[in-house]
Amino acid sequence: MTMLEGMTSIDLGSSPMQETTGDIMSTDELIETPEERYERLLQRAQVEDLNEVSGIGCLYQSGVDRLGRPVIVFCGKWFPAQSIDLDKALLYLIKLLDPIVKGDYVIAYFHTLTSTNNYPSLHWLREVYSVLPYKYKKNLKAFYIVHPTFWTKMMTWWFTTFMAPAIKAKVHSLPGVEHLYSAITKDQLEIPAYITEYDMATNGLHYFNPVPTAS
Repeated sequence: MTMLEGMTSIDLGSSPMQETTGDIMSTDELIETPEERYERLLQRAQVEDLNEVSGIGCLYQSGVDRLGRPVIVFCGKWFPAQSIDLDKALLYLIKLLDPIVKGDYVIAYFHTLTSTNNYPSLHWLREVYSVLPYKYKKNLKAFYIVHPTFWTKMMTWWFTTFMAPAIKAKVHSLPGVEHLYSAITKDQLEIPAYITEYDMATNGLHYFNPVPTAS
């Protein structure tokens, strides 16, 4: 839920986006309850061909954290916000997360080497957030942002303060991958090589491995 730098003109539900996401925000469907809308999108997600999105590899589950909670990885650099079908991107997110969010889970978002081509608009993120039912917010136990920039931190603060206050206390900005190891073991964290290479170039070859706190 970061990727908020360099806001683009993408607007889910506004006139510029109706050609791309008309199925999601059509006038007839605005009378749906939030629950009905989500169920309709979930049904679509289960039957539509979403290979265009899944093949990108920017969103996937990667093992579990030290408490046994599923870890969802999102690689910002691989999200082509300017060219992807955002309608299908939302459907893929729902298809992947719906069975997972029935219980506790965590998200690790890697902002590593992202550019303006990877940033959807703040308005689109807000609409996506509004589509997702309460269980997504309630069962999200931690949202880690790795390699954030100053602008990312500012926009994350703004978004979680005014649009998504329910998750504000769950967001943690981390300067390097190694800082995840106190929550997620190395063998449970599958990430692209470019992230590790950037991390070593930026933070040094020796990873910090904190000693787990005794419970």
